[in-house]
Amino acid sequence: MLDVIDLNLEFHDHLIPETVVYDFDLHMDEGDIVGIVGESGSGKSMSALAIAGLLSRKDMQKRGKILYGGLNLLSCSRTELRRLQGKEIGMVFQEPMHSLNPLRRIGWQVEEALLLHTDLSSVQRKERAIRMLQDVELKDVERIYRAYPHELSGGQRQRVMLAAALICNPKLLIADEITTALDVTVQASILELLKRFNKERGVSILFISHDLNLVRKLCDRVLVMQKGRVVEEGMTEELFAAPKTEYTKELLESIPQFRKL
Repeated sequence: MLDVIDLNLEFHDHLIPETVVYDFDLHMDEGDIVGIVGESGSGKSMSALAIAGLLSRKDMQKRGKILYGGLNLLSCSRTELRRLQGKEIGMVFQEPMHSLNPLRRIGWQVEEALLLHTDLSSVQRKERAIRMLQDVELKDVERIYRAYPHELSGGQRQRVMLAAALICNPKLLIADEITTALDVTVQASILELLKRFNKERGVSILFISHDLNLVRKLCDRVLVMQKGRVVEEGMTEELFAAPKTEYTKELLESIPQFRKL
């Protein structure tokens, strides 16, 4: 479904060009759940944004290929890219308040992808949005549909973002640090939601996180990034049981709960 081959990202908005991702490779089949872990600045979010087609084409040089269904997302037209964004590829970010429009009601924001990618009537869009809000296990969905983002809790807003990202039934969901600002109980419920959508809808998930405990609970395979490079990759349990690089060992040892897992 997705093949990223020799992806290199270099910024040209300073006097000296800065490479933030080096020779990044990733293969995902339908139904895969893959995690990318690493410290802040390791390049994991930049790689995810490139796959989602959300990086500027100005002040940046991109090399390599991002093949989705045979289409190279690095070189395709903006029209082709927009056709995929929201419909085939959904993305959820760390802080919903940075993504949700404070001046728009939740219903409109959940329906936005339907406005762009379908010919559904306003009544049909609302029905589908209400069902989607229920699918992400929100309560009192009629009130939430009419609410503004500031009227919801952090966990509710993150579920709204999931609903908006999944409403067109994309094949790939990119989740970038989506549990970071949530408490442990809400984190667990969001992970269960992701597992359920993966199992019931077959959506593939690329899960970006610095929290290795969450990655271990959710992902089948893990990539470890350091300073823009993938330094280790493997099946999750194998990598946790026998890390090969010193950097991965240090990451695992830095987790207070690691020995209890």
